[in-house]
Amino acid sequence: MKNCVFCKIVKGEIPCYKIYEDNDFLAFLDIAPFVKGHTQVIPKKHYRWVWSVPNIGQYFEVVKKITNRYQKVFGNDWVTSIVWGQMISHAHIQILPSPTKIDLEWQRNKLGKKEGKKLQQKLALK
Repeated sequence: MKNCVFCKIVKGEIPCYKIYEDNDFLAFLDIAPFVKGHTQVIPKKHYRWVWSVPNIGQYFEVVKKITNRYQKVFGNDWVTSIVWGQMISHAHIQILPSPTKIDLEWQRNKLGKKEGKKLQQKLALK
């Protein structure tokens, strides 16, 4: 889609801190995270809704892989996932690792370049 920010990220027109990438999916750190490690997982092809992704099982396997990695890296079981689809009209699943239960009234902060790069190196699936 022409003006979709996530499509622009997939095309490399907008930089991101990649955590995972394969032929069909891309995961990257959110630039205004609710919590440390807040990650967006998207299909590379534009779909409006997560439920429209034809290989949805593979999509959730990718989310599971990333979630398992985050549980190990952060040393806790609490990793929340959210399927909203309201702010960006491109299918996306948000992963939110947290040491405790997350309050839905989060305060979002800007992800700095130094922290983004450090988290990318720590969290990326190789």
